Amino acid sequence: MPTGGHRLAMYNFGLHVAPYDAPEVQGFRSREPANFAAAEKAAGFIARSGYPGEPGPDSWGQQVFPRFIEGSGFDSAPSSLSLWKDVESLMAFTYAGVHAEALKNARNWNSKGYWPPLVLWWVTEDCRPDWQQGANKLEQLHDRGPEPAAFTFKQAFGPGGHPYKADRVRVKALMDENAPGQAALLAEVLAMPV
Repeated sequence: MPTGGHRLAMYNFGLHVAPYDAPEVQGFRSREPANFAAAEKAAGFIARSGYPGEPGPDSWGQQVFPRFIEGSGFDSAPSSLSLWKDVESLMAFTYAGVHAEALKNARNWNSKGYWPPLVLWWVTEDCRPDWQQGANKLEQLHDRGPEPAAFTFKQAFGPGGHPYKADRVRVKALMDENAPGQAALLAEVLAMPV
């Protein structure tokens, strides 16, 4: 997909079934480092935000959450913010390997939300999104549905604002390209208790 000097931003948000340090969420906690490592090895990955006060990449601003956290009893929630080359690169990472294994088990750790689990949008190459923008985009997607400024894999848009259908052949090729670099990480998470 020609991106014309743009990069794909992705923000996701959910709520766990219990506090982050609870035994019910241990499977998620155990897999988190492997998921970050797999993303960094994935074709088309550009960068991700870290979290304030934690080791790793710098945080892209103060971490905030969308309004869907209100009334949950939590003051923090699982979320991530990253940049990718294009829709196909992010799809290839999301639906194969280490991350796909986590998605398969997510119902064990996460509550079912009434909001979209993630939002995508385009930024120019010189722009880095921040946590506030991600939370705002997720709320916008929930309130208005997919549009060029905030969309999903299912209803995607290109950088120019036109509807976009992902190239499934390229997604599969990228999955195959990513597999060798994730093999050890995948074996590690497959051996972990859920």
